[in-house]
Amino acid sequence: MLQKTSHYMRQANLIGGEWVQADSGATIDVTNPANGLKIGTVPKSGKAETKRAIEAASEAFKTFRKTSALDRSKMLRRLHDAIMDNQDALGELLTMEQGKSLTEAKGEVGASAAYIMWFAEEARRTYGEVVPSPWTDRRILVTREPVGVIAAITPWNFPSSMLARKIGPAIAAGCTTVVKPASQTPYSGLAWGLLCEEAGIPAGVVNIVTGSAAEIGDEICANPLVKKITFTGSTEVGKILIEKSAATVKKVSMELGGNAPFLVFDDADIDRAVEGAMVAKYRNSGQTCVCTNRFFVQAGIHDRFVEKLAEASDKLKVGSGLDQGVQQGPLIDDKAVEKVEELIGDATAKGGRIVTGGKRHDLGGSFFQPTVISGATPEMRFMKEEIFGPVAPVFKFETEEEAVALANDTEYGLACYFYTSDLGRAFRVMEGLKYGMVGVNEGLITTPEAPFGGVKESGLGREGGHQGIEDYLDTKYVCIGGLGL
Repeated sequence: MLQKTSHYMRQANLIGGEWVQADSGATIDVTNPANGLKIGTVPKSGKAETKRAIEAASEAFKTFRKTSALDRSKMLRRLHDAIMDNQDALGELLTMEQGKSLTEAKGEVGASAAYIMWFAEEARRTYGEVVPSPWTDRRILVTREPVGVIAAITPWNFPSSMLARKIGPAIAAGCTTVVKPASQTPYSGLAWGLLCEEAGIPAGVVNIVTGSAAEIGDEICANPLVKKITFTGSTEVGKILIEKSAATVKKVSMELGGNAPFLVFDDADIDRAVEGAMVAKYRNSGQTCVCTNRFFVQAGIHDRFVEKLAEASDKLKVGSGLDQGVQQGPLIDDKAVEKVEELIGDATAKGGRIVTGGKRHDLGGSFFQPTVISGATPEMRFMKEEIFGPVAPVFKFETEEEAVALANDTEYGLACYFYTSDLGRAFRVMEGLKYGMVGVNEGLITTPEAPFGGVKESGLGREGGHQGIEDYLDTKYVCIGGLGL
């Protein structure tokens, strides 16, 4: 391990500017999914530690809310520089705990920095309004103010960039935060605490607590000092958080599950579509909420697309993310492998044909072969369930209307992709797909400048774009009378 990497691997909570252990002294082991070896431990915290972190954030908010937008922008610029100055070390740490290739991990760290820079700029653009008054002796102002204490809960698949989208707008708006990173990948989350210290962000503005998801989540939902919850994770858990936070009427931002369709029409550039499919399917070993879950390919090019996709899948280099040239690392754990095996078993039992892959990789552990299945039908489980693994089921369709109907046949509505060279079709399909994000002839569309988020049961709110800071601000109307004008 690089010396810098170990420097950022904090094994303690950050509460009110102090690095502390859980009250009980209990810890959680963190393992490397590539080899199953223990990397270290983090505190197994619960209600009491979370309550203190919330109180520390609430206390810090009293002064932090009064900082100028320019000062907060400068803090975030310093944070951006701290991330980029340590991109290699942070990338290595991410790969060790999460498994993705070092190239992808460094890319994620770079994306984290890009989000921070975006919100450094947005901090100075939270404009209010002067509204024309219906009264001659009164003036109407509309101002934007920080919500208060924000609680952020993030998943294991993008342990750095998911936090960038939450910490960035929170600081930009003048809010303080309590962060709960995933127990499988806590070090990339805890590293943010150290980075914030190095950037001169005041103590208590960012607090990080690891441990029991249930206990920490319950305290976050119940504590009236928390004014907003921002969560990235499963729809199932998101619904629980929404329900529990209703008792104190908190703002909620939810980036939840996906079931992304990838449509390829007869008039598409097949090679470009396959290239996009590889990124949209196999990035992070298929473990992303915007990963393609279902491929729908028109009959005229179906066989050629399947053949080319299988060829490209076969060429992916699988291995430990730290090894040179590796493109696909392990799945996060054995449970993830078992889920993938179940879905493949369901598909083959219902007539699906494995074109390539389909089994655990020879490397053992939680490594899995990139897999392409043809003959997929709507009766198969992955029509409705999120795969979260390197499995590409391909459905055949005949008409444009059929493809759009199949693509929309899900309670999810996060991301979708389609390939065509017909301009009219591009607009028809784009407008017909009920999703928050649409890639037309592109398989990778996420960028800080654009709003990220879904519709239906894929969530509420947006991260990124100028929309990304809005949920961290309250709108205040001020009527000034008695002006004697």
